[in-house]
Amino acid sequence: MKNILFTHSYFYQFDHKQWNTHQPYPPLGTIYAAAVMRNEGYNVSLFDTALINSPELIIPVIKKDKPDYLVIYDDGFNYLTKMCLTNMREAAFRISEIAKHNGIIVIESSSDAADHYEKYLDRNVDFVIIGEGEITLKELINKLNKNENDFESIDGLAFRKNGKTIKTSPRQILKELDTLPLPAWDLVDIDDYRDIWLTHNKHFSLNIATTRGCPFKCNWCAKPIYGNRYNVRCPKNVIDEITFLQKSFGVNHFWMCDDIFGLKPGWVQEFRDLVKANGLKFKYKIQSRVDLLLQEDTIEALALSGAETVWVGAESGSQKILDAMDKGTTIEEINKATKLLKKHNIRVAFFLQFGYPGETKADINKTVEMVLNLMPDEIGISVSYPLPGTKFYENVKDQLKTKSNWADSDELALMFRNTFPPAYYKRLHRYVHKVYKKKVGLTSIKNILLNPLTMNFKKLRASLLTFYYIPSSLLDLIYLKKLEKAE
Repeated sequence: MKNILFTHSYFYQFDHKQWNTHQPYPPLGTIYAAAVMRNEGYNVSLFDTALINSPELIIPVIKKDKPDYLVIYDDGFNYLTKMCLTNMREAAFRISEIAKHNGIIVIESSSDAADHYEKYLDRNVDFVIIGEGEITLKELINKLNKNENDFESIDGLAFRKNGKTIKTSPRQILKELDTLPLPAWDLVDIDDYRDIWLTHNKHFSLNIATTRGCPFKCNWCAKPIYGNRYNVRCPKNVIDEITFLQKSFGVNHFWMCDDIFGLKPGWVQEFRDLVKANGLKFKYKIQSRVDLLLQEDTIEALALSGAETVWVGAESGSQKILDAMDKGTTIEEINKATKLLKKHNIRVAFFLQFGYPGETKADINKTVEMVLNLMPDEIGISVSYPLPGTKFYENVKDQLKTKSNWADSDELALMFRNTFPPAYYKRLHRYVHKVYKKKVGLTSIKNILLNPLTMNFKKLRASLLTFYYIPSSLLDLIYLKKLEKAE
């Protein structure tokens, strides 16, 4: 049977912000596709780029494995791959070039390739998969093996024929997720990931996807792989994978990397019951929406099943901006969900977004005030990023002539005209982090003074850093005011 070498284009070391967190996750989407093709009888292997620093390292792997096909299959469950970072695009082009030089058929599946398939077909890629990839990949390679060339009959594909680009009909979303095999975890060198985690963190975590897609229509969020549909694995299927991962790798923490975890009514409650019935002990983090968290006993069920951290798309403290985003949530819901999560001892984390069109200084102030009033346990800050296929992108695309992608996730460049210049938003990112950490430090100092016996290294460190954040945040504020006037 033919050999398929799977790889992906997300090099953590090419994204310094993410690499420095020392929390890398295996390419889940890639090993799902590998498992599907192995079930078809193919010999599969993995060249995992996550922890290495050069596309050139694939050369000895190609010489050793002698693959018939190279499949660059990016992890559609990782939000970082949606951003289509140019560092990763160039890495994919180089990997494709190396494979083509060795006479290998190259197949690409990624958010960036789906949006820019012509660019990839120009750079040594033979086929671009558009949308959910496993079934398209299976149909394509089966045809190639039979020396058939009627690729027009395969949905979700772009390729060239006689110099002309052909894009076939859209691929229908896979509804029965439980029919998929478990990801090919055996292809991943788990020890390498564990070593990085445990050297820099107190725990080791692996990623699990319980759903695909998101039915909500925030107008800045693209869904090039799984679309606006929402399909879910049954709780027992997820429990089986957790049990397998715990027994195989001794892992007791998971990132449920769904866009929206537990949206289906009753799912979280059934999951909670199965965790208890199977005597499982683990912690996990999820992404959710504040309105969903407030339904029924969702937060309580999450707490009882091991939820440790919930990331919510707070985005802005201004209702005007949330409405402009078509977010469908309210400031009141953000307040209620945050307080209820804390009440159940679940860490709450905010995704925040600055620079959405129409955002004023007053809106920015409302966001900062919301953060300092609610004091989430973590914050993640970005500036608005136009993704192809979104209403937001269509509104600003004429301004993206010179730049339409970041090189890495820390670039934080505002690529369209807005209230303030791009330098303002870069500095704002730093300022908000500092005033947030300043308040964390002041709270730690207060707690130590009131309860000296509760002092630990974390509280002491936060307290001492306060004396850095106070002057540093003040300097950032002065610089921000100058940038406001410059505009």
